[in-house]
Amino acid sequence: MTRLRPVLAIGAIAILALLVWLLFLRGSEARTLTGYIEGERVYLAAPVSGSVAALYVREGQRVAAGGRTFLIDPRVQRAQAESAAAAVGAAEARAEDLRKGQRAEELSVFDAELLAAQATQREAEAEYGRIEPLVRRGIYAPARLDQVRAARDAARAQTAAVRRRREVATLGARQDAISQARQQAAQAMGGLSEANARLGQLSPTAPASARVEEVFYAPGEWAPANTPVLALLPDNEVKLVFFVPEAEMARYRPGRTVRFACDGCAAAGSARITWVSPRPEFTPPILYSKGSRDRLVYRVEALPANAATLNPGLPVDVTPLGAGQ
Repeated sequence: MTRLRPVLAIGAIAILALLVWLLFLRGSEARTLTGYIEGERVYLAAPVSGSVAALYVREGQRVAAGGRTFLIDPRVQRAQAESAAAAVGAAEARAEDLRKGQRAEELSVFDAELLAAQATQREAEAEYGRIEPLVRRGIYAPARLDQVRAARDAARAQTAAVRRRREVATLGARQDAISQARQQAAQAMGGLSEANARLGQLSPTAPASARVEEVFYAPGEWAPANTPVLALLPDNEVKLVFFVPEAEMARYRPGRTVRFACDGCAAAGSARITWVSPRPEFTPPILYSKGSRDRLVYRVEALPANAATLNPGLPVDVTPLGAGQ
């Protein structure tokens, strides 16, 4: 019996240690949710092929929202924009010219023609006035009167025609021609806007505050159209991903804030929950202990306040929300 006492004592100590582990160590594990940092890259490219004329950032550098990133050689697109601007000027000048009518120099030609026609009419009127009484007295034959009458009427018609052409010349072009010219000017303006837009796309800017993750082309290298020149990691695309047990799911809703810590972080951080999965999934074995692998959990995503200092793939420990929170 004396020999069994040490064995029983060792067994009691082992059982006590197991109870301590179950009550404290596992409880401690359950009070921490393990997650990781995830990030979505943004790839910047130009819509046309060309040589990389300038690179304004380098890998690992921070760039502000709207900051310059790179520039594709703009000479071809700049020439196209200048050509489009010249087309706009020509179309607008033509439309304005049609609205104004003919120039003063051109109108002076009609004025001279009108004076000549009026002079011819006066001469024909005078000739008719001289011949008509002579025909009545029988000095000239009636055929002579018909000749001067025809000459008088022709002179009158010529004067009226020249006067009408003079009036029409001051009116400008027909309304449909003016409308067509305006439409052509608007079409040319659209071409200019398109050329300027393409010119602006040669130097894309950062859509948000971001970190330069990778640069694919150096200055002087040829970049094909729509091929990324560099990759950014915007701050608003960095998120905290963690998994919540099914029993605690009611505490986690979009808009709530959680606290987390990570190895190498200067201080604990906070994150605002933005999305909670509507469907459960089995616990990822990489993130949780072997004893909790069979539990159902929900994926939760949150935006960290210190996103600029976090790297994708970084493991983090999330402090669970309490029952009263």
